[in-house]
Amino acid sequence: MAFFGLFNKEKKETLDKGLEKSKENFIAKFSRAVVGKSTVDDDVLDNLEEALITSDVGVETTLRIIERIQQRVAKDKYMGTKELNTILREETAALLKENNTEEVLDFSDSLPAKPYVIMVVGVNGVGKTTTIGKLAYQYKQAGKKVYLGAADTFRAAAVEQLCIWGERIGVPVVKQQMGADPASVAYDTLQSAVANDADIVLIDTAGRLHNKINLMNELTKIRNVMQKVVPDAPHDVMLVLDGSTGQNAFEQARQFTKATKVTSLAVTKLDGTAKGGVVLGISDQFKIPVKYIGLGEKATDLQVFNREQFIDSLLNI
Repeated sequence: MAFFGLFNKEKKETLDKGLEKSKENFIAKFSRAVVGKSTVDDDVLDNLEEALITSDVGVETTLRIIERIQQRVAKDKYMGTKELNTILREETAALLKENNTEEVLDFSDSLPAKPYVIMVVGVNGVGKTTTIGKLAYQYKQAGKKVYLGAADTFRAAAVEQLCIWGERIGVPVVKQQMGADPASVAYDTLQSAVANDADIVLIDTAGRLHNKINLMNELTKIRNVMQKVVPDAPHDVMLVLDGSTGQNAFEQARQFTKATKVTSLAVTKLDGTAKGGVVLGISDQFKIPVKYIGLGEKATDLQVFNREQFIDSLLNI
């Protein structure tokens, strides 16, 4: 039995495998932090702090975790490495729960609106369009009627990639010619989705440089135009981040949250990196729920984020 209870076995195995590099990286650093020690002293905590920071958890989140561990150690009278690891996992999970209480819906759960509209944002190269395709596949497998909007009209490859996903999984894709107004594409997509009684709509957007002011204007325009069809759209603005970029993902999150109201996160490419700790830091610092994590190439390797399972896979020594 895993530390946080019984998980779906297949999903847990995928999670364990996807975080293998990150876990090995952390284990090596954690082991050095406690080697030769029988009690937690300042040296152990300093070494643990360094281990977390260099595992891309981030300075602010690491300091909060260390402070919580200090409080626990004072009460629990730490006796060995196993106890410290248990406290580390418990306090990290508790911190994320306090900052992020929203429960993430599974693909088969009922959606809070119809159609439920997700506007997906993020810079080029983070896996944004692929994430949309994987989400569409899993929602369709769960019995949902899905529509895709190819509103990244500045990159032919993005439109083509989305159309390939749509054809592969049997989901309609609404598109226009290259260079068309992205807001017009979003408008057409929602009109078609409403007319055809769709359950969920995923709108791809341009992934141009995240520090440009025109991004804010464009996303605001898309939002305003969509609301002419579905008044409360988008119901979710999902920012896709590349987990393998480590601290650069923090900066992308910082810039996008300044440019638009981001309501959820998807962190991709965690299987090819030792920087999985970035998920913990981003979830904590931005107080925005991480909804999905990417752990491989298959559509089913995009998983609904479960903080307890994630921490168990990453930090369980």
